[in-house]
Amino acid sequence: MRSKILRVGIIGCGEIAQVGHIPIYNFLNTKFRTTYLCDASHDALSHCAKMVQGGVPKTTTDPEELCSSPDVDVVLICNGDEAHVICGILALKYDKWCLIEKPLALCYRDVYALIDAEKESKGRVFVGTMRRYAPAFLEAVDEVKKMGPILYARVRAIIGPNSNFVSQSTTYPRLFSDFTDGDKKLRAQREKDIVETALRDEFGVAVTEESIKMLRMLGSLNTHDLSAMREIIGMPKSVLGACLGLPGIYSALFEYDGFSVTFESGINAVPTFDAHIEVYGEDKIVRVDYDTPYVKGLPVTITIREKIDSRPGQDSYGFSERVVRRTYEDPYTLEMLEFYECVVNGKPVKTSAEDSIKELDLWKMILKAGENHYKTKSTQ
Repeated sequence: MRSKILRVGIIGCGEIAQVGHIPIYNFLNTKFRTTYLCDASHDALSHCAKMVQGGVPKTTTDPEELCSSPDVDVVLICNGDEAHVICGILALKYDKWCLIEKPLALCYRDVYALIDAEKESKGRVFVGTMRRYAPAFLEAVDEVKKMGPILYARVRAIIGPNSNFVSQSTTYPRLFSDFTDGDKKLRAQREKDIVETALRDEFGVAVTEESIKMLRMLGSLNTHDLSAMREIIGMPKSVLGACLGLPGIYSALFEYDGFSVTFESGINAVPTFDAHIEVYGEDKIVRVDYDTPYVKGLPVTITIREKIDSRPGQDSYGFSERVVRRTYEDPYTLEMLEFYECVVNGKPVKTSAEDSIKELDLWKMILKAGENHYKTKSTQ
């Protein structure tokens, strides 16, 4: 029996569409086929249309034209984050499922608008936090559940320039700049409205260049880390302190019941990818390591260190270490397969719009805890 092929409309033909999504849909051609592309850049549309296999996709600069098309079953939204919710509401208006790249939104107002639209639609929202679908991560979640009381955990994402990894991905993405002045002005207006709504009106944080940069960094790089942290150890009670600021490395200390968690992140010039979550129990340490998702085939691994009993007649103890690589399939591909199961076979959506509310809660807690770094430089 042949599987149902979902016809995909992609809104946003930038780097991630070129490096990740279009090639993956080409590979998963028994489940997906790209039939429509949308972007404000005509050059990007022309370039990406040539990348699509299995037929020439239609192209448009109008998101509503794509969302309303009978040639589209599901919509992938991977354009600028200032337009994620606008396009998501359009997809839901026409009863289409939509996979929206992270961050889903940067303010509560927009998330709740999307949730309200979802209630009136036959479609659903699936948020693209793909690290949570890696088998090694799912195994780590199970291991932590069995390990007993948590003593401490660490969440880290300190990476080199993203352009370094992308340039070595062998996908050779191209950047385009044929945007109209009207497009640029509209995007800037939307961005300004969103960050002011989030920081000033919802978070109670001064709107400065520094706080805007931190909000965007939390929404881009750190959505993956904090979303995975919530799944493996839950939501913290509070943020005890934060040392923020860009460029550079920033950190925060989360308070949980009975233990603390350090969070450290940022970008420097060394082309390494140090992203991991490590959870410490009394007799076991569980660690998940991620590599860059832009180079296919680099595995996500879980390392488990456990205390082992002493030998008869000996008082000393040792430990065992297991490093498990479940698959070389990349998290983006596995995320798409999960999305397919949700749309076609009714599997519940884990990374839902409602789940993303917790991301905003965390960003607010972090920015409030570290606001002394930028509160004196208001742009208002």
